[in-house]
Amino acid sequence: MEGAGRFAPSPSGDLHLGNLRTALLAWLFARTSGRDFLIRVEDLDRVRPGAMERQLDDLRRLGLTWDGPVVLQSHRLPLYHKAIDQLRERDLTYPCFCTRKEILQAPSAPHAPDGAYPGTCRNLSEAERAEKSASGRSPALRLRAGIDSFTVHDELFGEVTGPVDDVVLLRGDGVPAYNLAVVVDDGAQNIDQVVRGDDLLTSAPRQAYLAQLLDIEPPSYAHVPLALNSEGKRLAKRDGAVTLADQLEAGRSTEQVLTMIASSIGLAEPGEVVTPPQLADRFDSRKIPRTPWIFPAK
Repeated sequence: MEGAGRFAPSPSGDLHLGNLRTALLAWLFARTSGRDFLIRVEDLDRVRPGAMERQLDDLRRLGLTWDGPVVLQSHRLPLYHKAIDQLRERDLTYPCFCTRKEILQAPSAPHAPDGAYPGTCRNLSEAERAEKSASGRSPALRLRAGIDSFTVHDELFGEVTGPVDDVVLLRGDGVPAYNLAVVVDDGAQNIDQVVRGDDLLTSAPRQAYLAQLLDIEPPSYAHVPLALNSEGKRLAKRDGAVTLADQLEAGRSTEQVLTMIASSIGLAEPGEVVTPPQLADRFDSRKIPRTPWIFPAK
């Protein structure tokens, strides 16, 4: 099978223009490299009714076609549990009883990033685990990592070495964790190209390491700049017309919105009418802006 790229939104709300910009870039990377382009909905966490349908409709309106059916993570639970079982059989997991507050307050190893798990429950004795279980706290399941850093290659950032800690594989409520699900899904879907926002760059080393443990070839990465408001913060509803629906309600056409997004990547002139296939003909990943797109104010 040939490889694929993907866009994997979470249906927690409508896509804003920054999300749609990332989707366009993922589509361009895939289409210009001969890959399929897949849509995977990451719905293991918060889901707002109707959000997925609106997200898919926005992609269609912009002309971002995809291959095959849309995949929902909530339909793939057996795959995640199978991967967890593989790691458990190799003694690469352990229960963790820590709360998020306890992790943040615990002393961390020198040079460890903020929020990195300090290994509090890694070497608990059976008696200590039994005592914590008796308290009624449901444990999460963590990876017993064998290294503390891993290196990946990113098309925009080059060689990136980042920390690897004992990530959560299964949450205390029994839901597979994001870092596990995304790795398993990418492997199962033959996704060998991951294009996403650069806020997720730090997660790439730990995900690539986990992929290797599961005998999955890590994908190639391209972490692209985000869209921010004038204050340098993530886009939010208070920043004005930040969704496609908002833009249409304000009087812009879908074509004008696509042109605005394409202009932010340097693929169109303001006011020019473009289509995704035309943008693919112009696309050169080496010319992607390295700085965030500052979304115009209200």
